[in-house]
Amino acid sequence: MNNLPQRYGEYAVVTGASSGIGEQFAHQLAASGLHLVLVARGKDRLDALGKELTSRYRIRTESVAVDLFADGAVDELLRRTEHLDVGMVIPNAGNFVAGAFLHNDLAAELDVLKLNTSVPMQLAHEYGRRFADRGRGAIILVSSTVGAAPAPYLANYGAAKAYILSLGQALNLEYRKLGVDLLVVTPGPTATPAVANADGIDFRRLPVPMSAPEKVARVALRNLGRRGHVVVGTPNKFMDLMGKFLMPRPVSTKVYGWLIFRALDEDNRVLTRPVRGA
Repeated sequence: MNNLPQRYGEYAVVTGASSGIGEQFAHQLAASGLHLVLVARGKDRLDALGKELTSRYRIRTESVAVDLFADGAVDELLRRTEHLDVGMVIPNAGNFVAGAFLHNDLAAELDVLKLNTSVPMQLAHEYGRRFADRGRGAIILVSSTVGAAPAPYLANYGAAKAYILSLGQALNLEYRKLGVDLLVVTPGPTATPAVANADGIDFRRLPVPMSAPEKVARVALRNLGRRGHVVVGTPNKFMDLMGKFLMPRPVSTKVYGWLIFRALDEDNRVLTRPVRGA
């Protein structure tokens, strides 16, 4: 990874950089010599991380505190980075809603679509154009193992991650011809603050070991420019293979539904039961 600045450019943009996988991407990119644009909502946390990275790795950082749910947020990020030699973009920010779809708040589900599909697509499009114009650059999109097959009780989130996987694999072929590397990384449950504090579900109940955020970032960066898609961890590779190839779609849907239902909190399980009318 030591030649990333020479391969792509001086700066990497990382969204969701204040914790979890995004923070680990920031550390590993900084160790490779890339300067960073750190993006999240909380400026204090971004500034603290930037100060730590600058001190440890002798790189430059810029904090962009922006709410990616807001209209015009991507345009604002583009404007604030147009003066920089950005060579890599990692749209890592994401969110999810767990539980029975009909009991979930519609506005929250729409936010899942925006942050997990629309925003990464816009970033891949706008920065992709810049990279293609100069014939070099890199984009890493973050999918999930629940994007490999329909995932009851994470239905909308799983569908969003399936979109990212399909989009990224298609763009890998398109962008490669233009000198731009694009990789989709698929982690399973990962030990991040968002997962640990998830509302309505305990991912530790799933029969799959938690991945470390640093491993997700390391595997992605190691495979960038070599592959179009990488799944992190042997158990997740097996689940991905089963969901795609080894089981009929109805069977894999039932298996995913059973597994995820087991991880739901008891209150959330109650909401999945039929409501009988009078």
